[in-house]
Amino acid sequence: MLSSPIFLRMPPDLQMTDEQFFEFCQVNRDLRIERDKFGEISIMPPTGSETGNRSGNIFGELYIWANQDGTGICFDSSTGFKLSTGAERSPDASWMKLERWNTLTGEQQQKFAPICPDFVVELRSSSDNLQPLKDKIEEYMKEPGIQLGWLIDRKHRKVYIYRPGMPEECLDNPATVSGESVLTGFVLNMSKVW
Repeated sequence: MLSSPIFLRMPPDLQMTDEQFFEFCQVNRDLRIERDKFGEISIMPPTGSETGNRSGNIFGELYIWANQDGTGICFDSSTGFKLSTGAERSPDASWMKLERWNTLTGEQQQKFAPICPDFVVELRSSSDNLQPLKDKIEEYMKEPGIQLGWLIDRKHRKVYIYRPGMPEECLDNPATVSGESVLTGFVLNMSKVW
C-alpha cells in the first residue's frame, strides 16, 4: 500500500483534457487523484482506517448540520472541483451555498464542478507532511467564492483557520471549532476528531 502521494508529470503533448482527466479518475476510483494548475497529477492512496473514521466524523457532523440548515449542500472527500487556475482538487469535506451550486448546469454538477466551495476542510493524516496541505488550503483561499477553510492537524492537535485576505489563525487543542458566520450554527466537536 502507498503511504504518500505519487506525482506524475505529463509531457505537454500528453496533457489530458478536462473530460479525459475526469474519465481517468472514474476508471481509477480506488485512488484519490488531483491535478495541479501545471497539469501535474498526484495519486494519493486510500486513507488508513483511523483517518477514514475521523474524516467520516467530520463529514457526518457537516452533513447533519447542512441538512438541518438547508442553505447549502456538503460534499465528501471523493468530490472533485475544478478551480479557476485549472487545478482539480478534492477537499476532505466541503460545503457550498445552494445559490452558487444552482448556477451550474446539470452537466457541470455531474463532473468536477468548475467552482470552489464556500468552505473546505483538510484533515492531516499521520503520514501527511503539513506544508503541502497548507499550500493546498492557501490555493483554495485565492478562489472566488471561498469564505473559510480548516486544516486539522490531528498529530499536533491544532486547527489552522483560513479566511480570504487574512493571516492564518492557529487554534491549539480546541474543544470545538465554529463555522463562524459562514456556516451559522455549525460547531465541530473536536473530541470526535482527536
